[in-house]
Amino acid sequence: QVQLAQSGGGLVQAGGSLSLSCSVSGDTSTDTCIGWFRQAPGKEREGVAAIDSAGSTSYADSVKGRFTISRDNAKNKNTLYLQMNSLKPEDTAMYYCAASVSSRLGLLRLVVNGYNYWGQGTQVTVSS
Repeated sequence: QVQLAQSGGGLVQAGGSLSLSCSVSGDTSTDTCIGWFRQAPGKEREGVAAIDSAGSTSYADSVKGRFTISRDNAKNKNTLYLQMNSLKPEDTAMYYCAASVSSRLGLLRLVVNGYNYWGQGTQVTVSS
């Protein structure tokens, strides 16, 4: 079993910055792909950024150059971060961290179905 606990998020004006973190623990190792997803009201959940066990990253086109994903690996525990800069109103959504049983995922890093465990979600609201 894997547990994910998120923190961060909140309300910010357009152009501002926020950061998210996610602690991944339990029956897992550092050899796993982890990522961030978001879901706005009335829209499907979409991939934002992901990082695999080798440190390779993927970003949605809409956040490239503004968001940075990183991870800190420790024995039996990963911590995932998302630094969000130059935020826009369209970034407003519920953000979820997720962990896969796969170490790489390749082209599926930003695909919802590639992930097996999910955090509780945290709201990010960007005002115009």
